[in-house]
Amino acid sequence: MEPHPQPQSQPRRPRGFAATAAAAAAAVSPTGTPSGSAGGTTASSSSGKGKREREKEKERTKLRERHRRAITSRMLAGLRQYGNFPLPARADMNDVLAALAREAGWTVEPDGTTYRHSPPPQHQQNLGAYSVRSGESPLSATSLKNCSVNATLDCQPPVVRIDDSLSPASLDSVVIPERDTRSEKYPSASPINSVECLEADQLIHDVHSTEHENDFTGTQYVPVYVKLSTGVINNFCQLADPDGVRQELSHMSSLNVDGVIVDCWWGIVECWNPQKYEWSGYRELFNNIREFKMKIQVVMAFHEYGRTDSADVLIPLPNWILEIGKANQDIFFTDREGRRTTEYLSWGIDKERVLNGRTGVEVYFDFMRSFRTEFDDLFAEGLISAVEIGLGPSGELRYPSFSERMGWRYPGIGEFQCYDKYLQQHLRKAAKLRGHSFWARGPDNAGHYNSRPHETGFFCERGDYDSYYGRFFLHWYAQSLMDHADNVLSLANLAFEETQIIIKIPAIYWWYKTSSHAAELTAGYYNPTNQDGYSTVFEVLKKHSVTMKFVCYGLQICSYENDEAFADPEGLSWQVLNSAWDRGLSVAGENTLSCYDRDGCLRIIETAKPRNDPDRRHFSFFVYQQPSPLVQGVICLPDLDYFIKCMHGDITGDLVR
Repeated sequence: MEPHPQPQSQPRRPRGFAATAAAAAAAVSPTGTPSGSAGGTTASSSSGKGKREREKEKERTKLRERHRRAITSRMLAGLRQYGNFPLPARADMNDVLAALAREAGWTVEPDGTTYRHSPPPQHQQNLGAYSVRSGESPLSATSLKNCSVNATLDCQPPVVRIDDSLSPASLDSVVIPERDTRSEKYPSASPINSVECLEADQLIHDVHSTEHENDFTGTQYVPVYVKLSTGVINNFCQLADPDGVRQELSHMSSLNVDGVIVDCWWGIVECWNPQKYEWSGYRELFNNIREFKMKIQVVMAFHEYGRTDSADVLIPLPNWILEIGKANQDIFFTDREGRRTTEYLSWGIDKERVLNGRTGVEVYFDFMRSFRTEFDDLFAEGLISAVEIGLGPSGELRYPSFSERMGWRYPGIGEFQCYDKYLQQHLRKAAKLRGHSFWARGPDNAGHYNSRPHETGFFCERGDYDSYYGRFFLHWYAQSLMDHADNVLSLANLAFEETQIIIKIPAIYWWYKTSSHAAELTAGYYNPTNQDGYSTVFEVLKKHSVTMKFVCYGLQICSYENDEAFADPEGLSWQVLNSAWDRGLSVAGENTLSCYDRDGCLRIIETAKPRNDPDRRHFSFFVYQQPSPLVQGVICLPDLDYFIKCMHGDITGDLVR
């Protein structure tokens, strides 16, 4: 009997660079001369064509890799947000597989060795002892008996079969579709999860789980500071309403507030003449606060306040600065159309002597040194516990890219602010050093303040933001922001030795779910899907040992999952907070002006001291902003009392319901 012939293995079709090389080889005859009569001309043409094909294949490979990373990023965000998986900030698929294996009861060693101590329970033989994850509701044995056999089979966990022929690279491309677990508290895929199978003990368990989630008794103590209203000091540096301020401080004291936040406005103190400082109103205010034995955090407010429709107080930059600006408008940030914003001085003049013989950073330093000298007694007795340095519009470290006075409205992407002559000089220098002088320009296809990313050639999917020029420009734009922070913080540490320094980081959450993160890019944070734009900023902050303060959102952003702005405040908060903690920074928080409901407060408390954090990291303090003085009745005092006690770890979340 003749043996059966072995089947011939089919040769693999070449791909990528191999395919390009094969095509080029096919065009050449065995004698080494090009086929056809063109001779050397054909060979040269084939060589050029092969090079172009290789370049195209490189671009396709980069696009596939970016797409794969975007999918991985969304998967990791979902696992962190809805599954409470403690994944590191820069997790890869190995971290994901290890976390899933541990969740299923397996042991994963650091070297990758994976095993199980005991065999898995026989699912059908031990229905009465059926166990579920802590996030699910347990079912009683009676409920299981009342369900059909088919329902029981439906309840078994799915088995994932992996083809042995798949390569490790192929495994990275496996995508698990999302399921909206919030809208499906009890999934209805099978009868065992139907309403008929839910019994009283399951519902009681859910109630007790909710009570346990809201119990903050014994958690870490997070000090709470309340920010005084902006108009407490008028434009003549006088205490506007002494009796009202004392009444407000009395209410704060009764709520066990740890301290207050006071804005010290550059436009008020040094209003009329350079280096002529007026601190009398602040001295009177600080004396009142001292009587109530509360700590003070002061804000060096170098920005403008109030040029919006909703503002009832206007605090511009100092008059002498505005006079200089009339003769030299390039001291202000400028957009592509040449429009200036007076919210904050351009970082291009940080080292330019254009302010009556002083540079921008020297003006800031002289102001800070004057404050430190004037209130030396309060620093000595510890009344002033920290100083926040305003590094941009609204006191935040960012460009004024989404200014309402320029017509911006949410969720516009904003505009780049680098067209004053000083920043343009810096850009030309950077382009020349790079060897591409023609890159010394801002992008001409980045849209306008209220554009959407997909409407622009720069921010759209696979847009110019990820081209060679785009990466150069965005890196320079973000580096200018970091250089400004570095310059000012160096002098702040000289002015406030041995005093805690605080820097406020903005929460630019709209368009966070897109690849480009357009709104963050125009604000100066180079944080697209394939970059971490906050880690480099935090390295600068770590260099100066400062505290990072971040805005926390409650529930006031409704249905942002389906928002056409692709907003994700929770995803942004997770990235920013963990990136700062991973670099050893002290982290603090601040609420938005519209977050006062009970559920929003609970979410903020969970952010301030996450109970599932294995390292027990938490905020060093929290700033509670108020839209108006407490005594006007806008804020419900019992709710504020509840919030403070939860932050202090003194109360159960449901105690005051």
